[in-house]
Amino acid sequence: MSLGATATERVVLFPEGDPLRLASGRTLAPVEVAFQTYGTLSPQADNAVFVCHALTGDAHAAGTTPDGRVGWWDNLIGPGKPVDTDRFFVISPNLLGGCQGTTGPASTDPATGRPYGLDFPLIQMTDFVTVHRSLMHHLGVRRLAAAVGGSLGGMQVVQWMAETPEEVANAVVVAASSRLSAQNIAFTAVAREAIMRDPDFADGRYLESDRRPDIGLMIARMMAHITYLSDQALTDKFDRRLQHGATPALGFDVDFQVESYLRHQGESFLDRFDALSYLYLTRVMDYYDPFADPAAVGRIAEAGTQALVVSFDSDWRFSTAHSRRIVRTLEHGRVPVSFREISSPAGHDSFLLTPPGYHETVRAFLDRAYDERGARAA
Repeated sequence: MSLGATATERVVLFPEGDPLRLASGRTLAPVEVAFQTYGTLSPQADNAVFVCHALTGDAHAAGTTPDGRVGWWDNLIGPGKPVDTDRFFVISPNLLGGCQGTTGPASTDPATGRPYGLDFPLIQMTDFVTVHRSLMHHLGVRRLAAAVGGSLGGMQVVQWMAETPEEVANAVVVAASSRLSAQNIAFTAVAREAIMRDPDFADGRYLESDRRPDIGLMIARMMAHITYLSDQALTDKFDRRLQHGATPALGFDVDFQVESYLRHQGESFLDRFDALSYLYLTRVMDYYDPFADPAAVGRIAEAGTQALVVSFDSDWRFSTAHSRRIVRTLEHGRVPVSFREISSPAGHDSFLLTPPGYHETVRAFLDRAYDERGARAA
């Protein structure tokens, strides 16, 4: 069952008189946040689930927009679904540095009246969490029944429970990492190079002109999309089939179906994402390492936060090895953690799909969280 029509709200959480202090020491104001909520907050405010989105996600996680766009996690969130909005109050924001309503590098710098561009400060995963926490408190919630996220969203969840675990009773971390490998960093480095070397990037000032680094952003998205799918998924979907007929064109234009698919992915991405946000958000992931703080796991254990970590066997972008590292670290600190590797042919994008066992695992974990809500309140 779907939530039906959902709407995005906006709130200024850090006005100019009370700026956001970033991990770097710089300040940022005003900070506006776009968010959606689903379900009803209980009188005890003990049934809130915070959903953190992946790299190119937004606040619209579930339901349908007026133009018919379905939320990116609509199969997981809604009445009777694993994140059951008949029971939970779900909070889903666009993160700091994004380009879908929350303050980011494309926003106007009040000091100049122009878009920030590369003058926007570098941000860290902890800054995402600081803004998330402010939104949570704004909505009247002091402690979450659960925080849930996939990919970059899962990293935000790990950061939150590493920093202030007393605010997170349960954590669901799907297809994520606690520290990127050299290969992961290499992929995002090439993507950023493609964007920044586009002649229309204009040293980050393209928003002040009528041109954008579309070629660079398109290439970045095409390459990234390859990493989100498994070899089997691409083979099953396209194999070596040609775009037109059975005779190769024998040229450099699009000839194979997989080429056409990637070009479509790249072109459609241009309508919904900004190149500067892509630079800033991928850089956050590169530097992320929450367990570099030796006290982090101890804080989680002391707070009693329980975690579920899920991986997919065909995911080579954030492979099961990344998830097992999170699990081992938590287990070593005596944090209650459950782990499941799900069999799926779809690669990293499996976290957005419904492979057998995935939603059932999340549902069982959140059912327990709902039954125990408030029992271990700080």
